[in-house]
Amino acid sequence: MSPSRLANQNGDKDWEIGSNGSSPSIPEYTGPKLFKEPSFKSNKFIIHNALSRCCLAGKVNETQKNKMVEEMEKSPANHFLILFRDSNCQFRAVYTMSPETDELIRLAGVGPRVVSPALVESIYKYSSDRKQFSCIPSKTMSMSVDAFTLPGHLWHSKRSGKPK
Repeated sequence: MSPSRLANQNGDKDWEIGSNGSSPSIPEYTGPKLFKEPSFKSNKFIIHNALSRCCLAGKVNETQKNKMVEEMEKSPANHFLILFRDSNCQFRAVYTMSPETDELIRLAGVGPRVVSPALVESIYKYSSDRKQFSCIPSKTMSMSVDAFTLPGHLWHSKRSGKPK
């Protein structure tokens, strides 16, 4: 049995040759272009939950959490990322990803204003049911990424004396 026959049995259409298994030929569409850019799902709600229940939970962090949520609401972005200090998931800032350059731009918090994808050390996904972040064994930034860390040497330590 041919692969296109197999696909047709599964209910899929063979778009390449314009056959759906029943009609011999479909004329090519010549009308106006109806293509619409795909709208990406937003992770705003997931990041809001992560801030409220994990990163900035409790009354002590309420002011900072409200500021982050307010900045997210003002932003036209669909995808937000949390910057952690290190693998201990200590919150630092909220970023958005620039679709043109793939750079991460700080929305609010403490951290570099712009981060290139090459500087990202590790990436994390938030699990709402477990209320925790888990490390993803990948280096590629995508829509499924909710948080990231930078290498330790990029964080400046404040020292009062001269380096030895």
